[in-house]
Amino acid sequence: MRIRVDTDRCVGAGQCVLSAPDVFDQDDLGIVMVLAEPADEPAREAARQAGVICPSQAITVGES
Repeated sequence: MRIRVDTDRCVGAGQCVLSAPDVFDQDDLGIVMVLAEPADEPAREAARQAGVICPSQAITVGES
């Protein structure tokens, strides 16, 4: 799995952190950060869901 974030597009809504707290966090300005690659299938599914619900579409999750 490959996770990419576009910090310029991030609006700091925090939906990613709520969906996948083991994968995403926010910096002091509220911008998304990737903490770690998802370790198991539930975490991978949570990361995929975070990409889908991101209001600014700043998260891209690929299966490479």
